[in-house]
Amino acid sequence: MSGVKVLVVDDSATMRSLISAVLRRDPDIEVVGHAGDPFEAREAIKRLNPDVITLDVEMPNMNGLSFLEKIMRLRPMPVVMVSTLTQVGADVTLAALELGAVDCVGKPGMGAPVEEAFGDLAVRVKSAARARVRAGSDRTPAYSANSVFRPDGRIVAIGSSTGGVEALMNVLSAFPANCPPTVITQHMPATFTKSFAERLNRVCPAHVSEATEGAPLTPGNIYIAPGGDYHLTVGGTAQLRCRLSTHEPVNGHRPSVDVLFESVARHARARAVGVILTGMGRDGARGLHLMRSVGAHTIGQNEATSVVYGMPKVAYEIGAVERQLPLERIGAEIINRCNAVREAV
Repeated sequence: MSGVKVLVVDDSATMRSLISAVLRRDPDIEVVGHAGDPFEAREAIKRLNPDVITLDVEMPNMNGLSFLEKIMRLRPMPVVMVSTLTQVGADVTLAALELGAVDCVGKPGMGAPVEEAFGDLAVRVKSAARARVRAGSDRTPAYSANSVFRPDGRIVAIGSSTGGVEALMNVLSAFPANCPPTVITQHMPATFTKSFAERLNRVCPAHVSEATEGAPLTPGNIYIAPGGDYHLTVGGTAQLRCRLSTHEPVNGHRPSVDVLFESVARHARARAVGVILTGMGRDGARGLHLMRSVGAHTIGQNEATSVVYGMPKVAYEIGAVERQLPLERIGAEIINRCNAVREAV
């Protein structure tokens, strides 16, 4: 098998050189070319036929978002966005992930050691090469006002990684305003999760926010784990609440999906629904299996609709998934599982 062919697109010659050097350390990756702006990139794509593009968010002549939109409309292919870890960079990168970019990585800060820059870039690029690329799809319609939903006391826990931005947009836009209390771990850089929660809050009927220590799990509220610094868990007796901890990464991740799911299994037991969505690796599989073992309903995204069928595949193979569904059906399935009206019928 030949290596993954990568085209590096960035307006900075220094950054192009650094990204290329990092990728060339991996024998399974071949950097086939560079481009300093989208017009050079367009010609390079035609000439070199790369498997993956790394794309700078902010470039001259045509910004990265406009160029990505053209790629996904005319020649869909795996794109990994390279962004500054700033508020503006986060907002633009999230828009790119909605348009169909597979993944994102943050540029190293000033003074960061070269050898530590883009630590997992090669892994993400190789994962992107195996991804199912789809242009940003239409989301599931918002929950119908004519439908009757009454929370039955269950909570919902969702885990996702690569491809999770689009997947979560799809699932959560199908939730009603009084949705079951929902906690989510999405693998994402620390500066991105607040912006992501704000974007979700604008498009979802329910209230979405970044999780804070002690926030009560109540109907109509969805909490996103803060990226990078904290694990999100649930705890409490009479009232379940969000808990944040700085314990060591699990499965290489903080926040970790396993950590979230295991806490839900301990504290909510059968009064929970666990959902594992698209992502590379195996984070979440063990925790989802524990949730199922204590009586919780568990759902996994199917292979055909996953950008990367890694996390849901492992969960399915170890028997953690009670029901495997295409993405567009998962939101409605969660709501049906948590609807007191459904149980009374």
